[in-house]
Formats: sequence, structure tokens, C-alpha cells
Amino acid sequence: MRRRFMLVAIAVTAMMAVVFLVPLASLLVATAERAARSEAERQAYLIGSALLVTTDRGTLNRAIAQTAAGRDHRVAVSMTDGSVLGANLAPAAAAALPRVRAAGTPLTVPTDGGEILLSPVSMPQGGTAVVAVYVTDAQLHQSLPLALAICAVSTVLLVAVAVFVADRLATGTVRPTKRLAAAAHALGTGALDTRVRPAGPPEIMAAGQALNELADRIVALLAAEREMVADLSHRLRTPLTALRFSAEALPAGPDREQILDAAVSLEREVDALIAESRRARTPRPPARTDVASAVADRTRFWSALAEEQGRHWAFHRTSDQPAIVAVAEKDLDAALDALLGNVIRHTPPGAAAHIQVIQAAAGVSVVVDDAGPGIAAPARALRRGTSATGSTGLGLDIARRTVESAGGRLEIGRSPAGGTRVRLVFPYAQKPGQPVA
Repeated sequence: MRRRFMLVAIAVTAMMAVVFLVPLASLLVATAERAARSEAERQAYLIGSALLVTTDRGTLNRAIAQTAAGRDHRVAVSMTDGSVLGANLAPAAAAALPRVRAAGTPLTVPTDGGEILLSPVSMPQGGTAVVAVYVTDAQLHQSLPLALAICAVSTVLLVAVAVFVADRLATGTVRPTKRLAAAAHALGTGALDTRVRPAGPPEIMAAGQALNELADRIVALLAAEREMVADLSHRLRTPLTALRFSAEALPAGPDREQILDAAVSLEREVDALIAESRRARTPRPPARTDVASAVADRTRFWSALAEEQGRHWAFHRTSDQPAIVAVAEKDLDAALDALLGNVIRHTPPGAAAHIQVIQAAAGVSVVVDDAGPGIAAPARALRRGTSATGSTGLGLDIARRTVESAGGRLEIGRSPAGGTRVRLVFPYAQKPGQPVA
């Protein structure tokens, strides 16, 4: 932004210099020309005064030599008898003599390298003498270098002053803008206690105040949301406790142990949810999880239920190397549970499922294939809260947001068995073969 301010200042100042300094230079040149011609007229007058006093050639030659133009051999006097004193007459001056004598008025004629002033003098004894003073181009334009130098120096000074002023003005705008951008970036990274001190132009100050108000509003909304989640989670404890007690009253056996394990696991998740909602929202170090191990673990967890439903439940991985991705373990488990739970809930009992972890050079893919009816509208299925099967419609969205948080993507297609294929594509957080950070 500062560069733009400076470029605008340079452009405007240059245009102003052209508008004002070019006419000034022309004026200086015209003034120099008038001064040179006035000097020629003055010297012609002095010699003409001598002609009115005497016609003695020696005296007149001395009078001519006493003038600056005469010493430079730039003065010639055409006497009434046609003779010439001083320098030789240029052809252009000689051709104009009859006209000057007839009109009795001064005349300026151009010649090579300048111009000649012809000034008539009416002699007392009769006739008209003509004094010719040659003015060179150098004398006519002697102020041109000075005028150009003045224009150049003035332009440079004006541009320097304009750039300095523009830089000061830009600094007053850019610094508050940078602080505003830094505060917005800090808020975006989770530093919700960041605030900006409004400064700068009124518009930037208004933006800073709005950013502070937005941050306050975000903090208030998050606090209210955490309290609501904590309250709802706490309310779940009572029915969970009753469920656990009811399970403990069941006769000993595999069913009792499975129900107790599920109840205890659910209580643990509720406690973790309450603790998470109470935790201060501070930036955490990047998460790292071995996706291959997580998929193997969740596949084993759901295999018991798949076995009860008579499903062929297969797991395969293409490599024994860890596949580290930038996702927290609990978030990855939640996404995998959403996908595998969908297979259990939304495909007929006995429908097979094949879970794969495919490691490639660019990343790792988690592929879940089933032999169910498939998804007719994949784009609609990814809309949060939308479901064609009567569920919450959150499972695929949870998986999508999890993989996208790590820079990956979720793809939905048709499996080889005719059902649904869901593919989670993760970039590596660290190269395979390196120890887990």
C-alpha cells in the first residue's frame, strides 16, 4: 500500500511539474530573447547617437569598437553613400536595407545562426544610415540551460517532498491496517483474547472497533455453547447411571459384559465431553495419529457386531509402515466410527464390508466398501443434518470435516460389490518410516 501511495504521489507531482514548470521554462526563454534583443537595440541606439554627432569614419569606428557587439564584430553601419563600417553585412541584411530606409522603422531579419536588427538613422545632412546588430542564437537562448536546470531541480525536489509526505500519510494508514490484519489472523488461529487498539483513519478505526466487538461476541457465544454442552452432557449421566445399574443386575454372561462395557465407554465419553467443554480454548500443538493403526483398531471394535449380523468383515492394509496424518486420535476415531457405523446401520444384515488402508507416495487413503444399496445422491448425503434413511445426517459430515481439517478430502462412489465406496484421502503429516513425533 505504501508503494501505491508513493507511485500516485510521483505521478501527480510529475503532472503538476509539467503543467507549471514547462510554461515557466518557456517564459524564461522568452525573457532571455527579449533581453538579447533589447541589448541589441540599446547598442544600435548608442551607435546611432554617434552618427548624429559626426560622420568621421575614424570616430565612428572607435564608437563601434567601444560597444560589446562591436568588439565581437557583430555591428555594421551602412552609410548614406553605400559604404559599410565595422563588420561585413550579411546577405539577408543587405537585401533588407532598401526596405528599412524606405519605411524608416527598425526591422529584424533572420540569418544563419541568429538574427540581425536593422535600425535606421536619419542623418542631419540628409539620407538614412542603417545600423545592423547581429544577435546570435546563443545570446537568444542563453537562459535555456538555466531554465531546464531549474525545471529539473524543481521537479526532483517536488517529487521528493511529495514522496515523503505520501510515505508519512501511508504509514498512518498502513500500520493500523497491518495491526488489524495481525489481530484478525490471531483470532483465526484461536487466540480469542486478541484485541486491537483502534487507530488510523476513521474507516480503519471503525474496522478495528468492529473486530473487537466481533471477538467479544465470539467469546460470549463459545462460552454459552460450552456451558450448554456441559449441561446437556451432565444431564446424560443420570440415564447412563441407571443403564449401568440395570446392566449390572443382569445374569452373568457375554451379553451382560458387552452392555456394561458399552455403558462404561459411553460414561467415559460423556465425562470427556464435559471436560473438553470446560477447558480453556488455547492453541494446541499439531495432532499426529497413525491412521493405519486407528483403522485396524476401529475395525476390530465393530467386527463383533458385524459378526452378529452375519457380515463378511475384512480389513487390509498395503504397508506395515505407520501412516501419520495431522488429525487428533479421538477425532479420527469418531470419523471412522461414523463410517463403519453407517455400514452397520444402513446396509442389510449379511451385507459384506471391506476396509482398506492404501499407502501411496503422496498420501494415505482409507477406503470403506460395502455391498449395500449404495447412495443415490452423494452430494446430498454430505449435507450436514440431511439424511434419506431417517438418521441424524451427521456421520458423513463428521468424516468430511475431519479429513478436510488435515488438508485431505472425502470421496463417495460405487463399490465393486455395487454398494457404497467412501474414500478418505489424507496427506502425510510426516513421511513413512520416520518415528512418530
